[in-house]
Amino acid sequence: MPDRHIVHFKKINKSMEMETGIIDDYINAINSADIDKICDLLTDDFIFIDSQDNRVVGINPMRTSWMKYFELFPDYKIEINKTIVKYPMICLFGYASGTYKNLKNKENSNYWRIPAAWAAVIEGNRIKQWQVYADNIIVMDIINRNKFNG
Repeated sequence: MPDRHIVHFKKINKSMEMETGIIDDYINAINSADIDKICDLLTDDFIFIDSQDNRVVGINPMRTSWMKYFELFPDYKIEINKTIVKYPMICLFGYASGTYKNLKNKENSNYWRIPAAWAAVIEGNRIKQWQVYADNIIVMDIINRNKFNG
């Protein structure tokens, strides 16, 4: 994971360091498309909220959602540049990127990289909630442009 700037709003303790490590593990699992590891880091009542305010609740529905997402963007990655910790919330800022169905061409027109932010809520050494903030217009344009090609 690249170096990033971390801001803590209260004195950090060993428990908070471990919980920040859980976020690092989660991002590494996402960047490796390791769905089993992703799901191992979630609470049973986990809530995922996407940038359109759609929600997925629970580990098994989330597993299915990740499988479908990695079919669309097998090389999906999260890059974190800044982290703000105010336990139990951890906010992350950086970029998300991917290539639609790995359809590569000279123009690289199926690849996207957008600024994004994420808010995680930690509970009992697991991630209870993960919310994405991003403008996905570019991503949706790529999907719509390719809907008959992939």
